[in-house]
Amino acid sequence: MAMGNSSRARTGPTREAGSLTEAGRPRRSVPWPKPLEWNATRLGVRAIVKRQRMARAPTLATCPLVLVVCLSGACSLVPPSPDAHEPVAPSGPVGAATDLPEPTRWWESFEDPALDRVMEATIDSNFDLAGAVARVEQARARARIAVGARLPMISASLGADSFDVPANAGLGAQLGELGIDSGVFDAFNLTLPDRLDLTTYSLGANFAYEADFWGRKSHAARAAAAEHLAAEADFHAARIGVLAETVRTYLEVVDLRRQRDLTADLVGILEEQEVLAEVRYERGLTEIDHLYEARRAVVDAQTQLPRITGRLADAEGRLWVVLGGYREDVEQGLPDALPAVGPASVPSDVPASLLLQRPDVGAARERVQAARYLVGARRAELLPSLSLSGSIGVLSTDTGEWFDADQWFSNLTVNLLGPVFEGGRRRGNVALAEARLDEAAAAFGRAVVTATSEVRASLTGLSSSATVVSLLGAAADEAAAEATLQEQRYVSGVGDYATFLAASRNHIVWQSALAAGRRDLGYARLALHRALGGTSTPHADARATLGTPSSPTPTRSDSP
Repeated sequence: MAMGNSSRARTGPTREAGSLTEAGRPRRSVPWPKPLEWNATRLGVRAIVKRQRMARAPTLATCPLVLVVCLSGACSLVPPSPDAHEPVAPSGPVGAATDLPEPTRWWESFEDPALDRVMEATIDSNFDLAGAVARVEQARARARIAVGARLPMISASLGADSFDVPANAGLGAQLGELGIDSGVFDAFNLTLPDRLDLTTYSLGANFAYEADFWGRKSHAARAAAAEHLAAEADFHAARIGVLAETVRTYLEVVDLRRQRDLTADLVGILEEQEVLAEVRYERGLTEIDHLYEARRAVVDAQTQLPRITGRLADAEGRLWVVLGGYREDVEQGLPDALPAVGPASVPSDVPASLLLQRPDVGAARERVQAARYLVGARRAELLPSLSLSGSIGVLSTDTGEWFDADQWFSNLTVNLLGPVFEGGRRRGNVALAEARLDEAAAAFGRAVVTATSEVRASLTGLSSSATVVSLLGAAADEAAAEATLQEQRYVSGVGDYATFLAASRNHIVWQSALAAGRRDLGYARLALHRALGGTSTPHADARATLGTPSSPTPTRSDSP
C-alpha cells in the first residue's frame, strides 16, 4: 500500500537497523564436523547434519511483534554459525615444517627439470584451467550483481511528451457535458480551437530504493560472496587435478620409454641366447627343449615391444591433451628415464592444518556459509518490505526554460508491502534453502572425511613404495655387479658366454622392475601432494604437525 505521494516531499534520516537476533523457539544449528577419527562410521552423517529445531518463521499475525523486536536489533534470520574444528591428523612422523616447497610449485620436489617445463606448458595452455578461470569470473560477476542490488538505483531521464487531439474529444467533451460550450468562450472573447496540441519537455533524475531492514539483500550479497570464494577454491581444486594428471601422465610416458628401451635390449640378449642354444643343440650338448624354451622367450619379449609402443602412444596423446595440443619442444625434452630421487626429498612431517587448506574442503565450507546466508535471505522475504521511489527535475513546454528555478518538479512514493497470500511460495523457498543448507553441511563433512582418509592412505602408500624402491635398488645393484663380474670372467676366458648372457638378462629384468618401482614411487608422492591440496606448506599461523591434535579454528564473524 502507498503511504504517501507528494510533489515536494522531504524525508528525514532513517535510523539504521541494528544487528538482528531471533526470538521464539530455539533455532536449529548446523554443527561443524567433530574432530575426525579414522573410522568414518564413528563420525556418522547424522552428526554433521543433525540440528536443533529452528524457530518458526514469522507469520502475518506476528509481523508487528517481529517488527518491533527486529528494529531494536535483537533478531537474526541467519542460522547460527557452527563451531569449526580442525580434523585430527593421522599418526605419522612429527617434526618441524621447514624447507618445504612453495604451495604453487609443489612439483619441483621431484627435482626433474623436464617435468618443470611440462608443468609450465600445462599452466599456460590447458583448456580445463581456462574454463575454471571463466567460472570464477562468473561467480565474481554474480557477487557484484548481488552487492549492486543493495544500493539505490538512480537513472537520468530526458523526454518529450506531445499530444494532439480534437477539441471535442477528451477534456473538450467533458466540458461540453458540463454545459461549457463555444458560447461561453465567446462571452470572454475567447476562441476554442478545433484541435488541442501540447508538447512538454522534461529533464530529471529517477531513483528507487528498498530499505534492507531484514537483511534480505545483504544476506544475498554475502551468499554470493561465499559462492565466489567457493568458485575460487574450485579453481584451485581443478588446477591441482589438472597438474596432478599432468605429472601422472608424464611419469607414465617416461617409464614406458624406459621400458621400451630395456625390452629392446632384452630381445637382443634373448636372441643371442637362442643362437647359443641352437649351436649347443646341433653339437648334441643340450636337449631340444632348451632350444624351444629360448625361442619362446624371444617371441614373448618381441610381443612386448608393440604393446609397450601402443601404450606409449596412448600416454603421449593424453599428455598432449592436458598440454592443450602437441608441443614439439616438450616432446624433444622428454627424458628416457626418471631421475633417481629418493623419498627423502618429500617432507615426512605434514602439518595437520593442511587438511583444511585443501581446496575441496574450503569450497565445501564456503558453500555452507553461502547456504546459511541464503536461508536468512529467504526468511527475510516473509517480512514486509519498505520501498521508496521518486524523481526530480525540470518540466516545461519550452526547452529554454529548463534552467528556470520555477520549472522544477519532484515526487516521492513510499510503499510498505507485506505478503498476504502467495500459496506458500515463500515458505517453500525457505524450506528449500534449509534443505540446501543440510546438503551443504553433509558435503562439507564428507569433504573433511575424504581429505583425512586420503592423507592417511597416501602416507601409507608413500612409505610402502619407498620400501619397494629400496629393495629393488639393492637387487638391481647386485644384478649389475654380477653382470660385470661375468663379463670380466668371460673376457678373461674363465667363464662361459651362456653365463654372461644369463647375468646380463637378469640385470635388465631388475632394471625394468626398478624403473616401474620408481614410477610407482612418483605416483605415491603425487598422491600425497594431491591429498594435501597440492602443497605441503602450511599457512603462517599453522603450528600443529601430524600426530599432534590441532586446536579449533577461530570462528569467523558472521554478524549481519
